[in-house]
Amino acid sequence: MKDIITLSIESSCDETAVAILKNGREVLANIVSTQIELHKKFGGVVPEVASRKHIENIDAVYQEALDTAGIKPEEIDHIAVTYGPGLVGALLVGLSYAKALAFTLGIPLVGVNHMQGHINANYIQHKDLKPPFVTLVVSGGHTHLVEVKDYQTYEILGRTRDDASGEAFDKISRAMGLGYPGGPIIDKLAKQGNKHAIEFPRAFLDDSYDFSFSGLKSSVLNYLNAQKMKKQEIVVEDVAASFQEAVVEVLSTKAVHAAEEKGYKTIALSGGVAANSALREKITAMAAEKGIEIKFPSIELCTDNAAMIGCAGYHNFINGKIDDMSLNAVPNLKIDVN
Repeated sequence: MKDIITLSIESSCDETAVAILKNGREVLANIVSTQIELHKKFGGVVPEVASRKHIENIDAVYQEALDTAGIKPEEIDHIAVTYGPGLVGALLVGLSYAKALAFTLGIPLVGVNHMQGHINANYIQHKDLKPPFVTLVVSGGHTHLVEVKDYQTYEILGRTRDDASGEAFDKISRAMGLGYPGGPIIDKLAKQGNKHAIEFPRAFLDDSYDFSFSGLKSSVLNYLNAQKMKKQEIVVEDVAASFQEAVVEVLSTKAVHAAEEKGYKTIALSGGVAANSALREKITAMAAEKGIEIKFPSIELCTDNAAMIGCAGYHNFINGKIDDMSLNAVPNLKIDVN
């Protein structure tokens, strides 16, 4: 049986990424050009700046992926590309490039849901992983509990009603003057703090798998303002640890509860926040008590990359989900629409 070579492109936010995979799970190249340093001075991603940098970077990233994989363009079987959700200008850069490649090479174009990509990162990391299972998708833009019924079928069990978990990390980091992106900074500081120093609220939203982090965010901001007004010391390590503990306790509790209620023995973490060390420790410990196994990708596969898009694109491709040149960017694309 002939190997299927996938070339994939990801440009939904501030990473310009191109990957080449064999048969969906073997990564031959996974090149990422990040813009983090560029956006740090703004305290977050500036969409117009991100789009311009994608245009500047994508050609070189594509060529580096080919060179790293030792693959010639004519050996590629199909092009997979993120078409949503994300920043519309950024998405259009990758999508336009993918269309040009597919047209020039005369091969199929396969659109990929970015969130589907995050879930598929686990298939690369864990070669034996197969649906069904429950996944917790946690990133700067999304916090979803999803039942993965098969490679193409997803059911959303719960989602955030306001801020995504990663967004909350960024906002609290900014409020404390710690910089961007907030997740890794707070994770590192929290290791030096007391997670029980401040009892911030947990919104468990009983009888629902949904999440809410706006109240927690407001509580942290109110604490910081009150300490400043009283001219009392703010121990940033304790604030970071206490805030982080509140987030990961809610995420872990709900994910384990969902798996238990649905009868699944596997929970897969995905998305940038899945790289958080406290979340990995907390959910692994809680799941172990219920006989549930936790799987998560490597740090490189948690953050935005094209390998995960290639894996998802491969599953779309072999199941006949092929797009034409009318495929457009959908910035608010939902997970249950591939």
